[in-house]
Amino acid sequence: MAWCEANRVDFVFGLARNPRLVEEISGDLAWAEDEVTRTDTPTRRYKDFRWSTLDSWSRRRRVIGKAEWTRGEANPRFVVTSLTPRECEARALYERVYCARGDMENRVKECQLDLFAGRASAASMRANQLRLWFASMAYVLLCGLRRIGLAHTQFAEATCGTLRLALLKIGALVRLSVRRLKLAMASAHPHQAEFALAHARLTAAATT
Repeated sequence: MAWCEANRVDFVFGLARNPRLVEEISGDLAWAEDEVTRTDTPTRRYKDFRWSTLDSWSRRRRVIGKAEWTRGEANPRFVVTSLTPRECEARALYERVYCARGDMENRVKECQLDLFAGRASAASMRANQLRLWFASMAYVLLCGLRRIGLAHTQFAEATCGTLRLALLKIGALVRLSVRRLKLAMASAHPHQAEFALAHARLTAAATT
């Protein structure tokens, strides 16, 4: 954090909770518990305050505390940031800025697990780099398929693994002639409508 401040780099970092931090939002946690008791729905509120550790921080910094009561227990979370309240208020900073980090981690995990980007067991660095390029390009292509071919369908926000299993890794009869390649899919394929729609949209996009 000190390096970021010295080099004018803004940051939003997760902050490990401790008794002092929890005590800072104890009143908000009590309110959240009362709301859950009355409404029977998970409840949260945010507190914006200045805080410092006892000895490791060089200065007081802005901390956002999330006072949440869910699944019958308190779930306090904290972030520390260089952004001012004028630049980003507490709820937006936590839910739109900080939580976006978690969503990006999901996208990285999607590429690693669904498209095997984590397979880097070849003997040479070049071979491993090539594997990573293949996985990354596959991810770009599937993102294009979701964005263009599958918009407003049940697969518009599907993971790469779901797309691979539902639309790509399917049985088909392949006929190869001199001039063309024909794929005959089973008429009982449950997602043939989405497959045909994606084909039509991608074909139209390629000709414009």
